[in-house]
Amino acid sequence: MEDGYQGSHHCFNKWMRLQEQDLSELLQSLSPSDAHGDDHSADLRELVDKNMRHFQEYASQRARLARDHVSPFFSPTWCTSLEGSMLWAGGCRPSIFIRLVYVLSGKEVASHLVEYLHGGRNGGLGELSASQINSINSLQLRTIQQEDKLSANLASIQEEMVDQPIAIIAKELASFSEASTEVDEALNALTASLIDVLGEADNLRLNTLKELTSILTPVQSVDFIAMAKKLHLCVHAWGRKRDREHGRH
Repeated sequence: MEDGYQGSHHCFNKWMRLQEQDLSELLQSLSPSDAHGDDHSADLRELVDKNMRHFQEYASQRARLARDHVSPFFSPTWCTSLEGSMLWAGGCRPSIFIRLVYVLSGKEVASHLVEYLHGGRNGGLGELSASQINSINSLQLRTIQQEDKLSANLASIQEEMVDQPIAIIAKELASFSEASTEVDEALNALTASLIDVLGEADNLRLNTLKELTSILTPVQSVDFIAMAKKLHLCVHAWGRKRDREHGRH
């Protein structure tokens, strides 16, 4: 039977394989040969919902594993050092999703500028409406506020390492490795707080994705999710290459 750490590592590897599979399906759905008129929008929306379910299942599995051993999620050895340097509360900042939409929107406008000037339209992220932009801006503000609140909670947990009773217990121990009921109780309290923060952060990531894709059209949503997955996979691959170059395996 897998222990908590092995289970978490397996969960991540399984998620990365699923990311690759989902990305392939998303890109295929965006190809011109795969379009089928009005019916295509319904197919794309179902594909978006499928990807949201996958994220929900991943978050649920993380929550279950975190109850057994939460610390590895905040310093995961299954991630590359590049990925680890970018982590926030066990994952990416939810506001990154929104920034990615803005980046893709601007890139698409620039690459299709001549078509737009001649009345051409493809329904992509370069065609965000004023209403969509207002909704996305509002979502961004609310998301950042919630991120700040969680960051403050995490900072408080870290500060508790030098508060009573942990600091006093450490001072009075006869040796570094000495264990006691007091130590276990204090660390268990910190662990419980970390479990809560991870759960809230994962929920914020999921809810931000859900609300963002509800603002976007089906084709815009698929384009965004595909790029988000591709970026994640690329950063992981780049990080592995850099780790190998520096002798970290």
